Amino acid sequence: MPSLPQNKVGIVACSGEELPEGTVTRLAALKVLEELRPSETVTICLPLFLAGGEGDRAFARFYPTIAVDGCEKRCAARATELYSNKPAASLLVDDIVAARCLERPRGLRSLSTDSAPLVDAVAEAIAAEVDQLMAARWSRREGTPLEVESIAAPAVSTAACACGSGVPVTTVQIEGRSIQIMALEPILEMAYEQGVRPVPSGDSRETPHARIMDTVRLYNNIPIEEAPLYAAAVAQAWLSYCAGKEASHG
Repeated sequence: MPSLPQNKVGIVACSGEELPEGTVTRLAALKVLEELRPSETVTICLPLFLAGGEGDRAFARFYPTIAVDGCEKRCAARATELYSNKPAASLLVDDIVAARCLERPRGLRSLSTDSAPLVDAVAEAIAAEVDQLMAARWSRREGTPLEVESIAAPAVSTAACACGSGVPVTTVQIEGRSIQIMALEPILEMAYEQGVRPVPSGDSRETPHARIMDTVRLYNNIPIEEAPLYAAAVAQAWLSYCAGKEASHG
């Protein structure tokens, strides 16, 4: 059975266009994504995030993010914390300007050429945060680095979300259908760590603990008429997950 995909760090850049600092954050984020750390990072679109993008919000809930803001309003950091989880790191362009003694940027959508050193400096700061976060084991339950090693167990069949966010999508085969559930494996991990266990029963498709289904609904749009099927799929994946955990502990 496959394990979770490699952890990545999400970059949430300021979407403001009324200040040149906002453009700096986006250009710096792009530099990190395309040049400095392409294999370790994904981008989180702030406007889509604010509009309710399930993939981006789920990623920010379970994986570390870096908010890069252009002004003291810190819209990227505040939105990430409000709708998902507190960013693992928060950068402000003004702080980097002061720390590096750089010129303030000029221009809006098209920055002046003398703003290039600032873009590079912000990109380097983002990359440094990425390196620190990738070196740490990340607790998707707490939203903080783990201090103690933990054993991760696989779900039924897991792959990265097609949207490119890196959020795992689990496929469960049940009643002749393939049910895809976003972020199921981290949800099962979180429930197990919180002490939730299957209720003994002869029916392997017994409805799982209410806490698990409540969390699944937060990240998946489940049609009312298919709720029983989804509950059965989650129950099947939950039993498989717990069996794997017990086997790993001997």
